[in-house]
Amino acid sequence: MKTLRLQNEPIDYTSALAATGTVEDGAVLAFIGTPRRDSGGRTVEHIFYEAYESMALKEMDRIADEAMAAWPITDCLIVHRMGRVDPDKASILVAVSSRHREEGFAALRFIIDTIKKTVPIWKKEVYADGSEWVSDRV
Repeated sequence: MKTLRLQNEPIDYTSALAATGTVEDGAVLAFIGTPRRDSGGRTVEHIFYEAYESMALKEMDRIADEAMAAWPITDCLIVHRMGRVDPDKASILVAVSSRHREEGFAALRFIIDTIKKTVPIWKKEVYADGSEWVSDRV
């Protein structure tokens, strides 16, 4: 099963993880990304995320399909926050389930690394003395 969401509300990762996986899976693995308080020596007050939503969801769907074709994962969950996210809150949750952890770890790493490189989501770091748009794209 695939679940993909962009949302302004906080990510309820406890409920999301509880709904991920089946009795046939031996692993439910998750990556929860949070804003760092420090960025290059500057104190981050919060992050602001924007997206080209229809294209972002389409690309997230493509990434999930590619991961599910490459590794034997049962579930793939991708939830990304939009708008303001404080450093102590989750900005992204990626979770996968699989029979064995090795496949799950490989799929999870592929998904988060590819999201950061290809999904049209932009991040603005807001500091006490200003702000700037930053990118993880190569």
